[in-house]
Amino acid sequence: MNVKIEIMKKYGLLATVKAKPGKESDVASFLKDAVELAKKEEKTITWYSFQIDENSFGIFDTFENEDGREAHLNGAIAEKLMANADTLLVEKPEIKKIDILASKE
Repeated sequence: MNVKIEIMKKYGLLATVKAKPGKESDVASFLKDAVELAKKEEKTITWYSFQIDENSFGIFDTFENEDGREAHLNGAIAEKLMANADTLLVEKPEIKKIDILASKE
């Protein structure tokens, strides 16, 4: 008998960053590699990194509760991103807390 336990994705984060000229591939590599850190976060349900245009990138992730979201905001990815922000980014990342209204699996 298969029993599927559904975890509710109620909370999210949407972060966008702009790479400095010439640092676009470094930012893309950072975000591609960061998925390995996200896989280690027990409270992060989904995690996506994406490219918007030549120098704009983002991260979207979901959580069951505020504790999970806060753990992620204080986790390894955020720490590494902020440690490299002056070298890689034009400005500080824009991070928005969002509430999930609906999702499709």
